[in-house]
Amino acid sequence: MLHAAPSAPCAIAQRRWTLVAAVLGSAMAFVDGTLANVALPALQHAFDADASQLQWVIEAYSLMLAALLLVGGALGDRFGRRRIFVIGVVIFVVASLACAVANSMHQLVAARGIQGIGAALLVPGSLALISATYPQAERGRAIGIWSAWSGVAAALGPVLGGYLVDHYSWRWAFAVNLPVGALLLLICRLRVPESRSGEKDPVDSVGALLATLALAGIVFALIEAPRTDQPAVRWIVALAAGVVGGIAFVLFERRAHAPMLPLSLFKARDFSGTNLLTLLLYGALGGGLYFVPLVLIQVQGLSATAAGAALLPFVAIMFLLSGWAGGLVDRFGPRPPLIVGPLIAAIGFAAFALPAAGANYWSGFLPAVCVLGLGMAVTVVPLTTTVMNAVGAERAGTASGVNNAVARAAGLLAIAAFGIVMARVFELRLAEQLQPLGLSADVVAQVTAQHDKLAALTLPAGLPDVQAQALRLAVGDAFISGFRRVMLLCAALCVLAALSAWTLIAGIGARPTPHSAAPRTR
Repeated sequence: MLHAAPSAPCAIAQRRWTLVAAVLGSAMAFVDGTLANVALPALQHAFDADASQLQWVIEAYSLMLAALLLVGGALGDRFGRRRIFVIGVVIFVVASLACAVANSMHQLVAARGIQGIGAALLVPGSLALISATYPQAERGRAIGIWSAWSGVAAALGPVLGGYLVDHYSWRWAFAVNLPVGALLLLICRLRVPESRSGEKDPVDSVGALLATLALAGIVFALIEAPRTDQPAVRWIVALAAGVVGGIAFVLFERRAHAPMLPLSLFKARDFSGTNLLTLLLYGALGGGLYFVPLVLIQVQGLSATAAGAALLPFVAIMFLLSGWAGGLVDRFGPRPPLIVGPLIAAIGFAAFALPAAGANYWSGFLPAVCVLGLGMAVTVVPLTTTVMNAVGAERAGTASGVNNAVARAAGLLAIAAFGIVMARVFELRLAEQLQPLGLSADVVAQVTAQHDKLAALTLPAGLPDVQAQALRLAVGDAFISGFRRVMLLCAALCVLAALSAWTLIAGIGARPTPHSAAPRTR
């Protein structure tokens, strides 16, 4: 859990190096949460992967991060924050090397899961180190610096990843973590002091195991359900295991002495309302933005670098308007912004559904990116403020950790669920588009057999140029159809998020805490 730790007296130089270590560590985790998205088309080409395998590249990382995030914070409090942070760095760097040298999708997915375990120790550990090292009077400024630089890293990560993919190899997109990790370990060894909370409560390992089982079972079922080349019993059994794991998790957490997820927090109406809003809004954000690099690269023809830069205006708007959004909370309370912000985000997602295949980025996608950024800017500060204030100062760190875990779990589940929608719409639309093209039965069979590769399917060899071009347009149109359906579902989730704020959040105003600008990985 993300406990606010009492400060240990230490030199100014140690504080500054601790801040540098916290920024580098969180930056690695945040960058890898976004960088892999722009590498997906290259990975699909390199390994001839289908859509479900691509999903697992993202989901394996997100699964372990979401399931173990709260436990990672508790381990640092109990066994030493620097120690657990360093262990997280080592795990993350070794897993990054394994990603870079992977020779199959199975190896890559396994390495990504291990990366997620390292990130679950890094993300809460970075803030915990700052809280333990800086006195309360200086802590807010330090967290603000951490937040700003971590946000910059998360924004530039896809651009860097795209550049490495375009000019070198997708392998370098993962290998870039190695020198950063080596520098980080050196700083931790020489300059970062150790601290711990002195808590004696046992770490909730059973809760972590049950949470992992629940999320893994449900995600596996959602990703594997559309596949026709595997028996249905696989995903049915996985779904049953996930549901049973989820029920067991709730029952265990109700009785645990030191639960990773204190269910008593949800007795506060504002806390329940904001976490429901988080689940819906970040489900739309994580699930929807997963498909944006794919459509930009595979359908619209952008390079990986350009696709990585496509969402920079989104991040810039959120960064520039965060102070203004805090003023909205002071003036109107959190409830109005939490209603209006998701509604603006819904308009942004609906705008993503407008461009056709071949649309220009500046006129087709940039307006949607900007409107979505405005909606999220209006929402994030009031959302975090309400979460932190809903349960009292003594439990604010735990509340923030729970809300971050909910945000990550939302994206994890949404990517899997939207994958079903995309696969089904693409298959049906492609079949419709093939009918008037006059293709031979053999060519149609070859194309439809690859529907699970979506826009990356390989055209049959030897086609006349006219037919090949018509077939490319049909594939692009089919993907756009699925993309539009996903974007409209994201818009609907945002409307539901606004509705949850309207019905569940009381709207007592309060000034944002320094945590409010903290970035989240997807």
